[in-house]
Amino acid sequence: MSNTVHLSLDEVSALALRVLRHHGIIEAQVQAMARVMTAGERDQCHSHGLFRLLMCVQSLRQGKVVRDALPVAQHRSAAVVAVNAHCNFSPLAFEVGSALLIEKAHHTGIAALVINNCLHFSALWPEVEQLTQAGLCALIMTPSHACVAPAGGKLPVFGTNPIAFGWPRANGHPYVFDFATSAIARGEIDLYRRSGRTLPEGWGIDENGAPCTDAATVLQRGAMLTFGGYKGSALATMIELLAGPLLGDLTSTESLALDGRPGGAPRHGELIVAFDPRFFSGRDPATDQASAEQLLQAIRGQGARLPSERRYAARAHSIAHGVDIARALHDDILALMD
Repeated sequence: MSNTVHLSLDEVSALALRVLRHHGIIEAQVQAMARVMTAGERDQCHSHGLFRLLMCVQSLRQGKVVRDALPVAQHRSAAVVAVNAHCNFSPLAFEVGSALLIEKAHHTGIAALVINNCLHFSALWPEVEQLTQAGLCALIMTPSHACVAPAGGKLPVFGTNPIAFGWPRANGHPYVFDFATSAIARGEIDLYRRSGRTLPEGWGIDENGAPCTDAATVLQRGAMLTFGGYKGSALATMIELLAGPLLGDLTSTESLALDGRPGGAPRHGELIVAFDPRFFSGRDPATDQASAEQLLQAIRGQGARLPSERRYAARAHSIAHGVDIARALHDDILALMD
């Protein structure tokens, strides 16, 4: 028997829908969550695909989620919209808020979407790409559960604290990056733990602050590390402040304390800032696009890869041929409906 299960993208979506409906989540949220999980598998970012069902169901079983809560939007100003997720998951809150964000950004030139009281589990690139499709530049950030030690420390303070950026392009895919300020996403370390693989050095430490390559030790007793030492630590701090206290929401340490039992989806806030390029330049937009393309081609022209190029290639392959997921993970997902 093969160690993997082959699925079409339609089958990936159907599996996510079945599990989420089984656990009684409101249908609008089910659809939004299935879309982002399918996007994760489609782009072969498996730690943000169907694997996230395990985290979400754990949160549901622990009573952390208000299954039937609908997000409520509030216009804070001409340029700021806030959406309260009311302790439901984040995808539907983003879908509700992003439509208002796009409208405000096109009207004022720059606008922000604040999402509060959401349980966040998804990658940020689907959100960034949606905004670039509206002709906007976008910057998104969010904290998490505290699992990352600051540079020079040994105790978890930060979450993986991802940050994403998108730049619309006239032709082809937008320029997008989406990465954790930790050395690697927490989900990746959990996949290493599940498969019994040894972690690369530099990803984590044990409870004494010593380098550690055992995934279970890093996750349960030690801490993950930031990328780039003090630089990654500073960026993680910035994200904690901008997507935590600035929004009147939780830091990663506060989110973990509230949860009490790590492993489920963390509850916190999310900050999304959108820029309409038409308001920032006094030049012909075509001139600005040409300047941006010249920069991007100067990178690609010397053989370097732009962020997301590998993901876009994986997307094309998955659309044409489907995806493979680990059989053990597939079995665990089916067991969620027992």
